[in-house]
Amino acid sequence: MDVDSQPTMEETILVGDDLMMGLPSPVIPQEIASHVLQGLQINDIEPFCQDELALYRQCAEKRDKELRQRLQDSERKLGLSMPLDQAKERTGQLESEVTSLERRLILASGIEGIEGFRQRWSLHGRLTDTKRRLESLKLGMENRKEDEPSKSPTRKRWFFW
Repeated sequence: MDVDSQPTMEETILVGDDLMMGLPSPVIPQEIASHVLQGLQINDIEPFCQDELALYRQCAEKRDKELRQRLQDSERKLGLSMPLDQAKERTGQLESEVTSLERRLILASGIEGIEGFRQRWSLHGRLTDTKRRLESLKLGMENRKEDEPSKSPTRKRWFFW
């Protein structure tokens, strides 16, 4: 293949709004942030450098995917390990957060222009992430419920007359 026929970064001009494809970076709850963020570094970049902007978008997508997976894993582990009443309380909190985000998203649909887009984009991402965290928490609770009876083995009693 001829070197001249390969597309180069100069052919595509990216702007900050190009980073708003897919979901925004997830919001990490403070109580599980240390586990989720462990081993990851977040670096700033110069927003006007096209090559770096393209690389940053790829890096941010990879980081966000990893963060989302860690968030879901952490919620599932919480559902498995925390006391059932606390897990139910956390479920209620996440369900309440989902409801609040859904309402805010509906209200943001009335905002026009780029500001409305940015708000809807951000709210949609937070709503999607919160729903997935809730599903993971519930999955962990369900798996625990299935495992609990098997943890306490039933003893056969032998009666001798």
